[in-house]
Amino acid sequence: MFLTRRPQNPSKTPKSAGFRNPQNPFKKMGKLPPSLRTGKNIVLPLRSLSKDVRSSSPQEPEESQSQSSFHHGRKPPKSNTKNPPTSTTPRRPSPPPITFPSSDISAAKTLVTSLTKYSPFLNNRFCNAVLESFSSVSSNIQDSIFLLNHITKVHPSFTPDKSSYHILLSQSCTKPDPDLSNVNRALTLMASKGFQPDKVTTDIAIRTLCSSGHEEDAIELIKKLSQVQFTKPDTYTYNFMVKRLIKIRTLSSVSSFIDEMKKKFGVKPDLVTYTILIDHVCNGKNLHEAMRLLDVLEEEGFKPDCYLYNTIMKGYCMLSHGGEALKVYRKMIEDKIEPDLITYNTLIYGLSRSGKVKEAKRFLKEMVKMGHFPDVVTYTSLMNGLCREGNALGALELLGEMEDKGCSANECTYNTLLHGLCKGKELDKGVELYGVMKKDGMKLESGSYGTFLRALCRSGRVAEAYEVFDYALESKSLSDVAAYSTLEDTLKWLKKAKEQGLAV
Repeated sequence: MFLTRRPQNPSKTPKSAGFRNPQNPFKKMGKLPPSLRTGKNIVLPLRSLSKDVRSSSPQEPEESQSQSSFHHGRKPPKSNTKNPPTSTTPRRPSPPPITFPSSDISAAKTLVTSLTKYSPFLNNRFCNAVLESFSSVSSNIQDSIFLLNHITKVHPSFTPDKSSYHILLSQSCTKPDPDLSNVNRALTLMASKGFQPDKVTTDIAIRTLCSSGHEEDAIELIKKLSQVQFTKPDTYTYNFMVKRLIKIRTLSSVSSFIDEMKKKFGVKPDLVTYTILIDHVCNGKNLHEAMRLLDVLEEEGFKPDCYLYNTIMKGYCMLSHGGEALKVYRKMIEDKIEPDLITYNTLIYGLSRSGKVKEAKRFLKEMVKMGHFPDVVTYTSLMNGLCREGNALGALELLGEMEDKGCSANECTYNTLLHGLCKGKELDKGVELYGVMKKDGMKLESGSYGTFLRALCRSGRVAEAYEVFDYALESKSLSDVAAYSTLEDTLKWLKKAKEQGLAV
């Protein structure tokens, strides 16, 4: 989500486009219609509520009148379909794609020999594809070497290149033996044929080992290759390794690996490395460690960017620690890092969720002052905060302000307001709002659906609750099981509430 500069495949982070539900604004929101305007003592006009405000689908482009030749006033030439040109030279057939049903080396050699009639077409690319096809079904690198030698023998036009030996290396890394002897064998063979392993070779080996679940072997190999300058991993390979390790090892273990690579081999972490670590601890809700890593990053001479601050702020917001998110924002300003739209949306969401709506509203003016205009995420976050405070009518007033600014509400906005109106005992307005949602084909989210059902049943409007249930199924808002389960729980609650005199 909060990407101003993305690390190499960072941990899951929210995007600025929006969020799916008011409890988690970091999922993407759809673009759906504006509506509702109300004051505290104003009755909602049904006519304005039922207005179809969905953006119309783009018209089909008009059919082109002519080909480009007509633009110059000329008719296109007539095609000569009666007497098509014929070639006097017969075309030789191209070789078919080669696949190996088994790892039988004798059968593989026989098949390769049978390609002799296609010799003029057997370039390096095709021959390497044949070798790769066989290596994918064979677990014995020696057989692949035999096949490579055989291809060279029966098809002299083929000369193995670095890609040929990278294929052997990948095969040896897919199912490595305990001491990595096959990996070392592939590297040695490659060097003996005049192709010196380089950083690309290192990247292929490390990624293949990690992708096949052999991270511990990858650690051993990357240390060995780091001893030679031209096979020392570049930042992309190194950060890929860190990203894989952080998923299977403890943070302290990964930190030890980083320190060892730095002190023994001179492979230093960069801003992306620390971003991966901070992203990880934030997802694990370890915000104290995230702030510590931020200090370490600065001590190492790196300047935190907007993405890092947004990531930490997001972590605090998801824990409803709006005050802490505000401290991170202030530190960001002190470090002279310019906030972006994601920064303000994150902060406003966090403050609203923490019950600091007044403080969150203050940032509406601040973000405009900084050149970032509030969007649907901003306003829906504030509406969510107002509804949490029990001020659903205030949220509706904010909807009017949102429309005045030219910002269209969406499905999440409506669900937020429906949930807030029902919680705030403004059921009539909630029913009208639901009418707009139904007319425009909006889906109900599980939270607003359940709250709406309970509010209807509490008021003795059970028939309407069944109609809402039917719409939830029809619109595929929820799975059938979830919709039935919620209705059943609601009816059980109603029966118990009636027995206790808590419902009509």
